[in-house]
Amino acid sequence: MSSDHVHQQFIETAQDFAPDLARALQRLGPQEFRRRDDLPFPEYLCRAISGQQISVKAAQSIWARVVASAEGRSLVEHFAACDGQGLRQCGLSNAKVKTIQGIARTHLEEGLDVATLRPLSARERADRLTTLWGVGAWTADMMNMFYFGEQDVWPDGDVAARKTLERLTSKRRKTVRTAQRFQPYRSWLAIYMWAHVDAPPDGAPITGPGG
Repeated sequence: MSSDHVHQQFIETAQDFAPDLARALQRLGPQEFRRRDDLPFPEYLCRAISGQQISVKAAQSIWARVVASAEGRSLVEHFAACDGQGLRQCGLSNAKVKTIQGIARTHLEEGLDVATLRPLSARERADRLTTLWGVGAWTADMMNMFYFGEQDVWPDGDVAARKTLERLTSKRRKTVRTAQRFQPYRSWLAIYMWAHVDAPPDGAPITGPGG
C-alpha cells in the first residue's frame, strides 16, 4: 500500500473523532514503512536484543565488538558455542548474553529462520518468539513490523507510541481500541506516533523520513 494512500486514509479516519491527531498527521506528511531484513533473522533478532535500552551510538559500538569477537565465523554458531565471557567483555549484560545465546541455540536446534517463521500469522509468530527467554511482546512486535513487514501490528507495549496516541486522542480511551480504527495499517500508526515524538516543537513543517 502506498504511503500517500495510507496518509490520506489516516487523516480522514482521525478527523471523525480526534482533531488533534488529524492535525498532527497532516503536519507530518506521508511516512515510509521501511523493512530491515538484510540480515538472517536469528542474527537480526540478536542484534536487536543487544541494542535495547541503550543509545544508538552505544548499540553500534557494542555490536561492532560482538561481530569482531566472532573472528569471521558465523555469528549464530559463535553465540551458541562461546561461554559468554567474551560477549560480556564486548559490553553486553548478563541478561542479554543469556538471551542471545538462547536464541542462537534454539535456532540451531529447532530453527528460527525465515522459512520457518514467515508462514505464521503475526500472532503465531509473536507467540513463538516470546517462548524464548528474554524476548518479550515488544521485541516480537518490532520483529513482526520491521523484519517481516506486518502492516497491522499495534505495539501497545511501546511507551512512546502509546503515550503519544493518548495525548493526541484521549487518555480515557484504551489505545488498543483507538488503534483499531486504523486497521489494517496499525503498524503505520505507530510509525506516525514515533515521527510525532521526533517532530520539531516549534510547529515548523517537516517531511516524512524519505521526503
